[in-house]
Amino acid sequence: MPLRLTRARTVALGAAVFVCALVAWAWRDPMAPLRAVMAVQGAWVGLSEKRIVIGDHRWAYDEREAASDDAPTVVMVHGFTGSKENWYPLAARLRGRYRLVIPDLPGWGESQRVAGADYGFSAQAGRLAAFLAQVRRDGSPIVLLGHSMGGGIVAITSARHPELVARVGLIDAAGVRFADNRFGIEVLAGQNPFAVHDAASLQRYLDTVFHDRGVQPSIPWPASRAVIDWRIAQAPFEQQVLDRIGRSNERFLPGEAAAAIRQPALLLWCRQDRVIDPSAMALYAAKMPQAMQVSLDGCGHMSIMEKPDEVAAAVALLIQRGVPR
Repeated sequence: MPLRLTRARTVALGAAVFVCALVAWAWRDPMAPLRAVMAVQGAWVGLSEKRIVIGDHRWAYDEREAASDDAPTVVMVHGFTGSKENWYPLAARLRGRYRLVIPDLPGWGESQRVAGADYGFSAQAGRLAAFLAQVRRDGSPIVLLGHSMGGGIVAITSARHPELVARVGLIDAAGVRFADNRFGIEVLAGQNPFAVHDAASLQRYLDTVFHDRGVQPSIPWPASRAVIDWRIAQAPFEQQVLDRIGRSNERFLPGEAAAAIRQPALLLWCRQDRVIDPSAMALYAAKMPQAMQVSLDGCGHMSIMEKPDEVAAAVALLIQRGVPR
């Protein structure tokens, strides 16, 4: 009997130590438990975490090798308030066929943020070009995909550095003067339509970017509290970036640069996108007549998460049948 009590006490003590350690971990970094869950998702897709220093920034990115050494390298660039994890549903459908490289842009996610640095379209395009030059491999052409803000950055990078980019995919991409919607009007008025400060604004943010609540990521308490606290802390940085990409003289730079894109290209939008209005696709298409145009129904701004099967099929079509201008 005393031995059994000792074992019970040992188990209880171990559990208490574990709980205390978990609480301390979460207290020091509220987003750490959520990132751990996302890391498990990445591991399930077969992605490996990598780090690289380029210039004055440390990049965090995920990578998965292809079944064939000469398979194209698909590089996926996230959007405003996003991260590399946004691409996991698409990565799960492309794995094996292509080498996958999915970075957190400098300033975002787990990549380094430098105080006072410029994180607008042009500056990030320069950093992305340097990143591509580091991760590319001979015999594996780069297919560069960009979503939302990332689409604007990808457009500039592809136009300025055609030697690095073999094919281009712009998905719900920012950077052109699309038809007025609530999101655009609020941005021009100096607001951040993605701002989060409580549970209601977090749900409003999710409802803005996702058309169907059924496919929204589940963020139960206390993870939701961690996300809210994190977004509150990020508000000044988000405002700084939005001032550059949404209100400065470079806000339409991606659309202007797109006229120089001659590589095979894909334009993909969701008809229910309430962030970058679908009218943006025609504006890009006017500058990129070679681009395949794909319009999806039943999804919002996060097509890469809401319709990953359809997006994967479009990317495969770009790789197999896309033609240059």
